[in-house]
Amino acid sequence: MTNFEEVLEQFEPMISACIRKLCIYKNHELYRQAGAIALWKALVKYDEERGDFAPYAYRSIYGGMLDELKREKRQEEQVDPVEDDELAFLLEQSLETSLLREDVEIAVESLQPNERELLMWIFVEGISLQQAATRVGISIPGIKKRRERILAKLRDRMDK
Repeated sequence: MTNFEEVLEQFEPMISACIRKLCIYKNHELYRQAGAIALWKALVKYDEERGDFAPYAYRSIYGGMLDELKREKRQEEQVDPVEDDELAFLLEQSLETSLLREDVEIAVESLQPNERELLMWIFVEGISLQQAATRVGISIPGIKKRRERILAKLRDRMDK
């Protein structure tokens, strides 16, 4: 299974089955794309020593579609019609949020490269503390302590 197009063709029925199982009735192409991306990620991460690929692919596809459903649900909740007063309030909050985002970016840029990398792993990639500990080569309590120190640094720099 080296060529992704062949793998995608082979697992296309599984993607369709996940769409049916999740009772997705609109935006099929969006979810097919999410399933294909999840399949590609599964293929990249797959370790033959851990078992058969098909169940792993199914869980990955199903999870990818669930994530997309959650993302779409959050987006639908955010796009509600608002009154003029509410719109002004939302614009003001948006400005405050963008200023806060700039402050966060400056604080993150002031961290050491290994600290930024750990933040990216935990909060952007969403890896577990166990996976982060394995990547760094230390214990889980060590990762927790590093995470807390980094967050304390960020809080201090944000307060200044």
